[in-house]
Amino acid sequence: MTVSKLKLIAACTLVSALAACGGASQSDYDNYPGSAPGNDRVLGRSATRADMKKQGSVFGDSGLNIFGNDTKKQDNGSGIGVNSFLWRATLDTLSFMPLNSADPFGGVIITDWYSPAETPNERFKITGYILGTALRSDAVKVSIFRQVRAGGNEWADAVVDPKTVTAMEDSILTRARQLRIDSASSQ
Repeated sequence: MTVSKLKLIAACTLVSALAACGGASQSDYDNYPGSAPGNDRVLGRSATRADMKKQGSVFGDSGLNIFGNDTKKQDNGSGIGVNSFLWRATLDTLSFMPLNSADPFGGVIITDWYSPAETPNERFKITGYILGTALRSDAVKVSIFRQVRAGGNEWADAVVDPKTVTAMEDSILTRARQLRIDSASSQ
Protein backbone atom coordinates (compact mmCIF):
# COMPACT_ATOMS: atom_id res chain seq x y z
CA MET A 1 0.00 0.00 0.00
CA THR A 2 1.47 3.40 -0.97
CA VAL A 3 1.86 6.39 1.28
CA SER A 4 -0.73 8.41 -0.67
CA LYS A 5 -3.35 5.68 -0.17
CA LEU A 6 -2.61 5.60 3.55
CA LYS A 7 -3.01 9.38 3.70
CA LEU A 8 -6.32 9.12 1.86
CA ILE A 9 -7.59 6.44 4.24
CA ALA A 10 -6.49 8.50 7.25
CA ALA A 11 -8.24 11.60 5.88
CA CYS A 12 -11.46 9.66 5.22
CA THR A 13 -11.35 8.20 8.72
CA LEU A 14 -10.88 11.65 10.24
CA VAL A 15 -13.76 13.13 8.23
CA SER A 16 -16.01 10.21 9.20
CA ALA A 17 -15.14 10.60 12.86
CA LEU A 18 -15.87 14.32 12.77
CA ALA A 19 -19.16 13.80 10.92
CA ALA A 20 -20.25 11.33 13.59
CA CYS A 21 -19.86 14.02 16.27
CA GLY A 22 -22.75 16.19 15.11
CA GLY A 23 -26.47 15.82 14.68
CA ALA A 24 -27.54 14.85 18.20
CA SER A 25 -31.16 15.60 19.01
CA GLN A 26 -32.80 16.20 22.37
CA SER A 27 -33.92 12.58 22.49
CA ASP A 28 -30.28 11.50 22.14
CA TYR A 29 -29.39 13.55 25.22
CA ASP A 30 -32.32 12.13 27.14
CA ASN A 31 -31.03 8.58 26.56
CA TYR A 32 -27.70 9.22 28.27
CA PRO A 33 -27.36 7.74 31.75
CA GLY A 34 -28.17 10.29 34.40
CA SER A 35 -29.95 12.67 32.02
CA ALA A 36 -33.36 12.40 33.61
CA PRO A 37 -34.85 15.74 34.66
CA GLY A 38 -33.46 16.85 37.99
CA ASN A 39 -30.38 14.64 37.73
CA ASP A 40 -27.22 16.75 37.84
CA ARG A 41 -24.77 14.27 36.33
CA VAL A 42 -24.89 15.64 32.76
CA LEU A 43 -23.03 18.94 32.41
CA GLY A 44 -23.27 19.36 36.16
CA ARG A 45 -27.06 19.72 35.98
CA SER A 46 -30.07 18.62 33.98
CA ALA A 47 -29.31 19.17 30.29
CA THR A 48 -32.22 20.54 28.30
CA ARG A 49 -32.19 21.95 24.79
CA ALA A 50 -32.23 25.45 26.26
CA ASP A 51 -29.15 24.60 28.32
CA MET A 52 -27.37 23.40 25.20
CA LYS A 53 -28.16 26.68 23.39
CA LYS A 54 -26.96 28.78 26.35
CA GLN A 55 -23.56 27.16 26.10
CA GLY A 56 -23.11 28.61 22.62
CA SER A 57 -20.67 27.59 19.96
CA VAL A 58 -16.92 27.48 19.80
CA PHE A 59 -17.19 29.75 16.75
CA GLY A 60 -19.56 32.34 18.29
CA ASP A 61 -23.25 33.01 17.89
CA SER A 62 -23.26 32.92 14.10
CA GLY A 63 -21.13 29.79 13.77
CA LEU A 64 -18.12 29.35 11.53
CA ASN A 65 -18.25 31.75 8.59
CA ILE A 66 -15.71 30.70 5.99
CA PHE A 67 -16.90 32.74 3.03
CA GLY A 68 -17.32 36.13 4.74
CA ASN A 69 -21.01 36.78 4.05
CA ASP A 70 -22.01 37.49 7.63
CA THR A 71 -25.31 39.38 7.43
CA LYS A 72 -25.04 40.66 11.01
CA LYS A 73 -21.88 42.59 10.19
CA GLN A 74 -23.24 43.83 6.87
CA ASP A 75 -26.40 45.25 8.39
CA ASN A 76 -24.66 47.61 10.83
CA GLY A 77 -23.65 50.00 8.03
CA SER A 78 -20.12 50.46 9.28
CA GLY A 79 -17.30 50.01 6.82
CA ILE A 80 -14.58 49.98 9.47
CA GLY A 81 -14.08 47.93 12.61
CA VAL A 82 -13.17 50.81 14.93
CA ASN A 83 -14.63 54.11 16.08
CA SER A 84 -15.04 56.19 12.92
CA PHE A 85 -14.48 59.51 14.73
CA LEU A 86 -11.20 58.32 16.23
CA TRP A 87 -10.16 56.85 12.88
CA ARG A 88 -10.81 60.08 10.99
CA ALA A 89 -9.26 62.21 13.75
CA THR A 90 -6.09 60.11 13.72
CA LEU A 91 -5.83 60.46 9.94
CA ASP A 92 -6.42 64.22 10.19
CA THR A 93 -3.90 64.66 13.00
CA LEU A 94 -1.19 62.67 11.23
CA SER A 95 -1.90 64.17 7.79
CA PHE A 96 1.27 66.30 7.90
CA MET A 97 3.34 63.10 7.67
CA PRO A 98 3.56 60.72 4.70
CA LEU A 99 1.26 57.74 5.21
CA ASN A 100 2.83 54.28 4.96
CA SER A 101 -0.23 52.11 5.66
CA ALA A 102 -3.70 52.32 7.11
CA ASP A 103 -5.83 49.36 8.20
CA PRO A 104 -9.38 50.51 9.04
CA PHE A 105 -10.46 47.04 10.16
CA GLY A 106 -7.55 46.52 12.55
CA GLY A 107 -7.40 50.18 13.51
CA VAL A 108 -3.72 50.77 12.73
CA ILE A 109 -2.24 53.80 10.96
CA ILE A 110 1.49 53.83 10.26
CA THR A 111 3.33 56.82 8.86
CA ASP A 112 6.60 56.84 7.01
CA TRP A 113 9.67 58.64 8.35
CA TYR A 114 9.27 62.41 8.36
CA SER A 115 11.93 65.08 8.88
CA PRO A 116 10.65 68.54 9.78
CA ALA A 117 12.16 71.36 7.74
CA GLU A 118 13.32 73.09 10.96
CA THR A 119 15.32 70.04 12.12
CA PRO A 120 16.61 68.07 9.13
CA ASN A 121 18.93 65.98 11.35
CA GLU A 122 16.08 64.21 13.11
CA ARG A 123 13.12 62.23 11.84
CA PHE A 124 9.93 60.79 13.27
CA LYS A 125 7.64 57.88 12.57
CA ILE A 126 4.24 57.50 14.24
CA THR A 127 1.95 54.52 14.66
CA GLY A 128 -1.62 55.19 15.76
CA TYR A 129 -3.78 52.42 17.19
CA ILE A 130 -7.55 52.69 17.54
CA LEU A 131 -8.38 50.06 20.14
CA GLY A 132 -12.16 50.07 20.27
CA THR A 133 -15.47 51.21 18.91
CA ALA A 134 -16.25 53.71 21.67
CA LEU A 135 -15.09 57.32 21.66
CA ARG A 136 -13.00 57.09 24.84
CA SER A 137 -9.52 58.18 25.82
CA ASP A 138 -8.34 54.59 26.28
CA ALA A 139 -9.44 53.69 22.74
CA VAL A 140 -6.51 55.47 21.10
CA LYS A 141 -2.80 54.82 21.55
CA VAL A 142 0.10 56.47 19.79
CA SER A 143 3.68 55.26 19.46
CA ILE A 144 6.27 57.77 18.31
CA PHE A 145 9.70 56.75 17.07
CA ARG A 146 12.49 59.31 16.79
CA GLN A 147 15.89 59.05 15.18
CA VAL A 148 18.78 61.50 14.91
CA ARG A 149 21.39 61.57 12.19
CA ALA A 150 24.53 59.77 13.33
CA GLY A 151 26.54 60.83 10.31
CA GLY A 152 26.16 60.43 6.60
CA ASN A 153 23.18 58.20 5.85
CA GLU A 154 23.05 56.54 9.28
CA TRP A 155 20.38 57.17 11.86
CA ALA A 156 20.40 56.35 15.57
CA ASP A 157 17.33 55.82 17.75
CA ALA A 158 16.60 58.63 20.20
CA VAL A 159 14.33 59.03 23.20
CA VAL A 160 10.87 60.52 22.73
CA ASP A 161 9.49 62.64 25.53
CA PRO A 162 6.37 60.92 26.97
CA LYS A 163 4.65 64.32 26.99
CA THR A 164 4.87 64.32 23.18
CA VAL A 165 2.95 61.03 23.01
CA THR A 166 0.32 62.32 25.43
CA ALA A 167 -0.02 65.59 23.49
CA MET A 168 -0.52 63.66 20.23
CA GLU A 169 -3.19 61.42 21.81
CA ASP A 170 -4.93 64.49 23.27
CA SER A 171 -4.87 66.17 19.87
CA ILE A 172 -6.50 63.11 18.28
CA LEU A 173 -9.18 62.97 21.00
CA THR A 174 -9.92 66.69 20.63
CA ARG A 175 -10.31 66.32 16.87
CA ALA A 176 -12.54 63.25 17.34
CA ARG A 177 -14.81 65.19 19.68
CA GLN A 178 -15.02 68.02 17.11
CA LEU A 179 -15.95 65.53 14.39
CA ARG A 180 -18.63 64.00 16.61
CA ILE A 181 -20.11 67.39 17.47
CA ASP A 182 -20.08 68.41 13.79
CA SER A 183 -21.79 65.14 12.89
CA ALA A 184 -24.52 65.61 15.50
CA SER A 185 -25.21 69.22 14.51
CA SER A 186 -25.49 68.41 10.80
CA GLN A 187 -28.24 65.85 11.36
